[in-house]
Amino acid sequence: MDWYEKLKKYFPIEEMKSKEHLDVLLKEKSEIYYKDDGPNHVMMYVETDDFVFVDYLFVSKAARGQGLGKKLLNKLKAKQKPIILEVEPIDYEDTDTKKRQRFYNREGFTHAKSIGYKRRSLATNEVNELEILYWAPNGESEETIYEQMKHTYENIHTYKDEELYGTAYESADEVLTYNKKLENRSEEENTVQP
Repeated sequence: MDWYEKLKKYFPIEEMKSKEHLDVLLKEKSEIYYKDDGPNHVMMYVETDDFVFVDYLFVSKAARGQGLGKKLLNKLKAKQKPIILEVEPIDYEDTDTKKRQRFYNREGFTHAKSIGYKRRSLATNEVNELEILYWAPNGESEETIYEQMKHTYENIHTYKDEELYGTAYESADEVLTYNKKLENRSEEENTVQP
């Protein structure tokens, strides 16, 4: 099974970019868009000067629990830049979503409480809500993560969308929201009182 088939089999249709889209990104955005794959994994990611965005991270069932996901993330963490990713909210009827969130939590990722993400799928026309998780080695704020996520959406997710899909995705301002009050409240909750 090739790398795209592995992704397509694992990720919901509304989260998948087309093979053509990924090929165009790998070719035309090769200075920032990368594929790391092997027999038991596929990782597609963006790396800019100041952050990393994990577009897809797949580890085969046969290799789960052997530290491969941790090893892949550690390779990115060694760059000492914020790492951002999108995950499905926990669905208690789908144990994979719970395991995935638990894995990222163990790896030091934080749930961005102030960033909202809702996008209409071009494949299903359904509104898809995802959660933004991030790892911030230098204490980057959620506002910084929001700006980096917006950059990713505009330069990767919607890259050549009309040409590739025949229609455009919504603008970043329609899809992504940032609520500073929620970030401030989250910071206050995490402050230890003497």
